[in-house]
Amino acid sequence: MAVLAAYQDYKGPIADAVENFHGNQLVYVGWDQHMMFPFAAAFPLPPQMPFGALVKEVLPSVYGVHPDFAKIDWQTVQWLLDGVAFNPDPGKSLGENGIAHKSLLRLVTPGLNGIGNVGF
Repeated sequence: MAVLAAYQDYKGPIADAVENFHGNQLVYVGWDQHMMFPFAAAFPLPPQMPFGALVKEVLPSVYGVHPDFAKIDWQTVQWLLDGVAFNPDPGKSLGENGIAHKSLLRLVTPGLNGIGNVGF
């Protein structure tokens, strides 16, 4: 997901270029209907990381504090990659799943709609 400067003639350094992350890439992850986290979290992750490791090791480090997290049925989670529905392969790497530098992943957890079922 490329992002352009606000004006065409920008000549300054691009601080969030993939080259500045020492082999990692930025991956943004948001959890729909869970406004305890009102924006996507940014993770510097290696593109070789298996998608399953993102789910089992990375996401709990941020979202695990939410009471709904332990209730997630991972078989029913709906994923969006840069706004498009997709079915990730947990055994394949982030890169093999099409997740690139500055991609936005969103997860939708059917039946879990935040604290008190009100999207928070």
